[in-house]
Amino acid sequence: MKAIEAQDDGKKLVVKKIDTGKNTSLKEARFLLEAQTQEHTVDVLNWDVFNYRPKVGFRIGHTGTEIWLEYYVSEKSIRGVVARTNGSVHEDSCVEFFLSLDHVNYYNFEINCIGTKHVAYGPDRNNRKNIDPKILDAVRVDPSLGNQPFEERTGSYNWKLLVIIPVSCFVYSDIKKLDGVKATANFYKCGDKTSPPHYLSWNPVHTKTPDYHRPEYFGQIYFD
Repeated sequence: MKAIEAQDDGKKLVVKKIDTGKNTSLKEARFLLEAQTQEHTVDVLNWDVFNYRPKVGFRIGHTGTEIWLEYYVSEKSIRGVVARTNGSVHEDSCVEFFLSLDHVNYYNFEINCIGTKHVAYGPDRNNRKNIDPKILDAVRVDPSLGNQPFEERTGSYNWKLLVIIPVSCFVYSDIKKLDGVKATANFYKCGDKTSPPHYLSWNPVHTKTPDYHRPEYFGQIYFD
């Protein structure tokens, strides 16, 4: 299978290893992540017809066996309808993290604002395998809006979402430790059925229409 060829001019990000003890609580993880890492932005408007740009930031770190990722979102409408694991969370107020560990296939972690997860694996949009929901139970989430579904609300809203991804979720990869791993990734914010619909990315995506499943446009990340 052909390897993913990332852009030479794409963004690069070092994922810092966080000093922590065992059995870290979500509250402690959030504190350590904010204390030991820097904030990045998801602010690239790739498609002119979708010109709404909510404010989106994120922090990312790792412990060797877990990825810690927190998003910070300010937007003028929120939607949290999907409550079924591996459902269409991209239709809601949604943040996403796509990660390729082998430069051929990638995992897409899509999580809406109430913490509902959709995760799959494969080389492109059409050839994907959903990760078993029982495995995804190990992914800890802490949505500031709570976990109860709701229809769209308009106004002005700020919300956060902390995600902790253990390496055990990378079921199609032979990886036990993240230390020293060189990977490619992109970070996204979307809302297909929000008012207005929007599509932002961390690294630019050079397609004519919205398409996040384009690993050739991932940036480079390195786990220290």
